[in-house]
Amino acid sequence: MSFDWLKRYMPRGLYGRAFLILVLPVVTLQLVVSVVFIQRHFEGVTRQLTEEVAQALNVAMIYDTGFRRALLQFEFRPITEEEIPAETDRRWYDFSAIVVVDELMQRVRGIRHVQVPDDTDVFVYLKHGEQFYKVRFARTRASASNPHQLLVNMVVFGVLMTAIAYLYLRNQLRPITRLADAAQAFGRGRHLPYSPAGANEVRIAGHAFLDMRARIERQIEQRTMMLSGVSHDLRTPLTRMKLGLSLLDDEDRAPLEEDVQEMERLIDAFLEFARGDAEAGPAEPTDPVALVTRIVEDAQRAGTAVSLGPLEGQGEVPLRPVALRRALENLIGNAVRYGTRCEVSLRLSRNALRLRVEDDGPGIAPEDREDALRPFVRLDPARNQNRGSGVGLGLAIAADIARAHGGVLRLGRSDRLGGLSADIVIAR
Repeated sequence: MSFDWLKRYMPRGLYGRAFLILVLPVVTLQLVVSVVFIQRHFEGVTRQLTEEVAQALNVAMIYDTGFRRALLQFEFRPITEEEIPAETDRRWYDFSAIVVVDELMQRVRGIRHVQVPDDTDVFVYLKHGEQFYKVRFARTRASASNPHQLLVNMVVFGVLMTAIAYLYLRNQLRPITRLADAAQAFGRGRHLPYSPAGANEVRIAGHAFLDMRARIERQIEQRTMMLSGVSHDLRTPLTRMKLGLSLLDDEDRAPLEEDVQEMERLIDAFLEFARGDAEAGPAEPTDPVALVTRIVEDAQRAGTAVSLGPLEGQGEVPLRPVALRRALENLIGNAVRYGTRCEVSLRLSRNALRLRVEDDGPGIAPEDREDALRPFVRLDPARNQNRGSGVGLGLAIAADIARAHGGVLRLGRSDRLGGLSADIVIAR
């Protein structure tokens, strides 16, 4: 049996689900006790009391004297047949009144109707001989008194114990949420202080996270140190090659210098990607509209065929401006390399920030879009590589920057320009 339909109604947070797990059994238990115990108990007590009242009322009818009726605590008042009501008068939630009415109707001779309007009195309409009577007696004689006390006590103590249990449960869940926050922050390039606490299983998971974070940080540090050495080692022979090329004739030197410059650009692109610059620096409140406007204006001054599209929404979002600028510049560079024009738009909503870069180029086939986000992947069939140099790192770097902000880079087809549409979506 599938319960997928129920998932949409369930709380999404850990505290909400824990509270539901805690409250649901308590409420169910109270309902069961109310229905099984209280109803059965008070129904039986009410039935026994009503039987005794019916017997006493039959006796009072046999001994038709005011003294005996007063002694049996019945108040008789003669009425006409027209004064007998046609319907039962009881409150809709007074279930014990149903038992009182049924027992009296079955056991009292000459009875015509019964009314139980409140918790104080019961009225019985009957005929004795040729005379009709309206008989009043106290409600406490026919049903158990104060049946709500058990319900009140059960609800009060149930709520009290649930609150105490929730406080204890919250203290047990807090280490899990702290671990989740630390893991999420580390995935976004931030380092939150965290110390394992809570139950043994949570402590074990916390220590495992700390070990994993330390290993990843050591690997990043070692990679950075290694790349710094590689950068120095590679640039030294390139410098010697430049000096050697300067001694050649202009006709022979020009193509070789272009190759050396291309090698320098490739090395720089590789080192920037491997250093993980996308995750460097803390996030700061930034106006994304102003940032995108400045990036587009700078690109236009550099002669890039880029324009501003719709800019929807306003406000500040925690961003890394330098990293986000680099991502947008990479996307704009790809767009103008493979198309003739580019358009940058923005939409800022309450839940997310979306930055979109569109071009009128050939685009990327849907089956190749996932591969296009991988480092060093060049899609020759989809993009004309003769239009510019590259090593397939532009989209990969932009995707890393989006992930560092807790977002994602999505590729699609542009409805406005017909080429590629690259969206950086960052949750707020």
